[in-house]
Amino acid sequence: MTVSATVIADNYVKPREVGVGFPENELTSNENVVLHIHPHWKSMVGPFAILVVVLAGMGAAWAWISSTVVLLILAVVAIVLLVWFFLWPFMKWRATHYVFTNERVITRIGVFGRDMENIPLNRVNDVSSHQSFFDRLIGSGTLTIESAGDHGQDSLKEIPHVTRVARQLHELIDPDDNRAAPTPRQSNDGTTHQLSHDNG
Repeated sequence: MTVSATVIADNYVKPREVGVGFPENELTSNENVVLHIHPHWKSMVGPFAILVVVLAGMGAAWAWISSTVVLLILAVVAIVLLVWFFLWPFMKWRATHYVFTNERVITRIGVFGRDMENIPLNRVNDVSSHQSFFDRLIGSGTLTIESAGDHGQDSLKEIPHVTRVARQLHELIDPDDNRAAPTPRQSNDGTTHQLSHDNG
């Protein structure tokens, strides 16, 4: 299933179904999808701005220009602009998948063709995240995965909730490392009573 990250606790990111899922025939028999996300919505800010400008321009042209021929020409230009600067970027955004399973990290990109990269979790050496000040405001960032072998270093850009995604990837790589912190000693334990008794 296709999911976006929904935070339900400080240390857990729960997948939430939003549409067509990741094909099961691309997974192994024992593999489960833990997280499946698209790039952050900020990558669509520019295309949506162009959409608004083009539609506003066509509305103004319709109100002020009476020539049918000119309106048809402007309509054709507007359609070309929308396809090139809005529809195509939107299709690329929807066709970019970051899939985290219990066995690997899968990157799949491509509208008509397809580029796919797999990073086995047992080869991942380090996971880190980077956020600019603006990225922190909108909850985006770059996830860097260092792995052994031919992969080297992979940077996944515009990851939503990048720090939490990095944390969950750490837990997938080393689940035993996610241990509960030791309970602090209470002020009324035996040591405190003994010290109070000695000072008295």
